[in-house]
Amino acid sequence: MATLIRRIERFISEDIWQQPSAEYSPARRVLFLLAKKLYLAIRFFTARGVLSQAAALTYSTLLAIVPILAVVFAIARGFGYNKYIEIWFREALASQPTVSEVIIGFVNSYLVHIKSGVFLGVGLIFMLYTVMMLVSNVEQTFNHIWQVKKPRSLFRTFTDYMAIFFLFPILIVFSTGLSIFMTAIANQMPDLLMIRPMARLLMDLVPYVLMSLLFIGLYVFMPNTHVQIRHAVIPGILAGVAMQCLQLFYIHIQMWLSSYNAIYGSFAALPLFMLWVQISWTICLFGVELCYTNQNLDYFDYNTKTSDISYRYRLMLYALLLSRICKRFVNGDKPLTSSELRQQTGVPIRIVNDLIYDMIDAGLLIEITSDEKGTTSTYMPAMSLSNLSLGVMLDRLEAHGQWKLNLNVNDQFSSEWGKAVGERQNYLRQLRQIPLEKL
Repeated sequence: MATLIRRIERFISEDIWQQPSAEYSPARRVLFLLAKKLYLAIRFFTARGVLSQAAALTYSTLLAIVPILAVVFAIARGFGYNKYIEIWFREALASQPTVSEVIIGFVNSYLVHIKSGVFLGVGLIFMLYTVMMLVSNVEQTFNHIWQVKKPRSLFRTFTDYMAIFFLFPILIVFSTGLSIFMTAIANQMPDLLMIRPMARLLMDLVPYVLMSLLFIGLYVFMPNTHVQIRHAVIPGILAGVAMQCLQLFYIHIQMWLSSYNAIYGSFAALPLFMLWVQISWTICLFGVELCYTNQNLDYFDYNTKTSDISYRYRLMLYALLLSRICKRFVNGDKPLTSSELRQQTGVPIRIVNDLIYDMIDAGLLIEITSDEKGTTSTYMPAMSLSNLSLGVMLDRLEAHGQWKLNLNVNDQFSSEWGKAVGERQNYLRQLRQIPLEKL
């Protein structure tokens, strides 16, 4: 049994990545493709500390939930839709009825005090700060999963987040109105025995559909990169169904929590609500990982990590990529993207991206991009090609970083160290005679 488990583990972690997919039958190819995506999603979910990120988002959510709902309720009241917002919120927290009533009471009190001018000034700034902090933390977590190193600009952050707050109440009102409309239609068809069960079934499916659409929109919009909708559909549906199953689970276990409520009293609602929020964020973030692997499976050709590559081989790859970029610049053609570099060199694109960011940090390359989301970045040399040689590249990469240890090691150097330093300088001097565009 242990041998079989080891063989399965080796096949999933190594063998399945080495063989070309063209060698498999169509059915097996699809099965292995799903296995690869699921394996990567689970591996990244555990290796990147997503559970810790879910806990951090849980804290941010508890801190910001009242101010966020105050903004949403205020916008809804401005349009006369506050009744629908409260109905939606109670249905969304059907598994936490006590918490929903408490939060709605806090929100109404919050709005009353703001209207009376009590919270103006510092209170209003705190409200906006907590709202922006939560959304910013969500974006940073999504960007971390998507390996996005450049956040939104301040202007796009403000405009995108404000768009969310204005559109969210409208979507809630629309979904709530749709549910009420379908309920009214179903109640007016008592004699149509065939149609009424179908209408009831559609009503039962509406929460799953709306929750899935919410997650799909979140997965497409929140990361500061271009997420293709077709790659977010399945993860969004799985996350939406899992959230509804979590709701049903919490509703049905209320009867088993009588002893817990007897010990903690009314305070029992808080830890249960925190647990529910953390599980919800865990479901959401696993869906992000699945969406990432679904779109970027080609980034993980051969299941290789940059850290696994030897330093000498990495230097060769640096030179290979940089020479392609320099040749493109010499010819006056459009700068290359990371995908084009992958196509020209055959290097897995995840490794291409890691090496490019290293060269940007070392001052060898500059990234050309616009502020528009989804715009593909291109790369150009960061200095004149007359100064950009193989020796300069090697010297910049080796010197990148800082020596932060204040150690007195001067007395450890002998005369032989001077010879070694001189030999290295001669070595770099010779490499500076090799222009990268000539490689």
